[in-house]
Amino acid sequence: MIAKLKGRLDSTGIDHAIIDVGGVGYLVGASSRTLAALGPVGEAVTVHTEMLVAEDSIRLVGFARAEERDWFRLLTGVQGVGSRVALAILSALEPVELHRAVVTGDKAMIARANGVGPKLAQRIVNELKDRIGAAPTPMGAPGTAPVAIPAAGHAADALSALQNLGFRPAEASTAVAAAEEELGEGATLDALVRLALRKAAK
Repeated sequence: MIAKLKGRLDSTGIDHAIIDVGGVGYLVGASSRTLAALGPVGEAVTVHTEMLVAEDSIRLVGFARAEERDWFRLLTGVQGVGSRVALAILSALEPVELHRAVVTGDKAMIARANGVGPKLAQRIVNELKDRIGAAPTPMGAPGTAPVAIPAAGHAADALSALQNLGFRPAEASTAVAAAEEELGEGATLDALVRLALRKAAK
């Protein structure tokens, strides 16, 4: 599991970047917002990543901020939303804008993204409204309440572990957040995953 890459920006394309980590170039798919945030070629960068494993391929998707990665996980948990569509949505909307659109049922805002029609936008609103407690929201954002989603460190790795075991993003994030609150910030990854699995299985 690759959760983060820290290295030098080797090059960028329309929908990807190549990150040089110790002489190894990692091809990372990315939204236009993430690509813009990476800065100039040759500079040091840190990219939060999600590994997508299919029968015939393994891909990395990268994000400039952990909250974008968390929204990517939520979006791809919606039926009909693949990685390309999720990245298109994250290219069109900031996480706080996406959160507001879901909360207010603004399907037209979500449909601004390439490849997202009215029906899919409505499905995204309907499904994520029920899971919005798992959505990353900046403290004090207008019209929203603070919510807890694991976004960094052991919590992020535990979240990835539960999702790889088949738990939906909302279930996994709720269980990991509860486990982290119970164990405290100093919890080991192993302890966090074990407790989160017990909570998710209830």
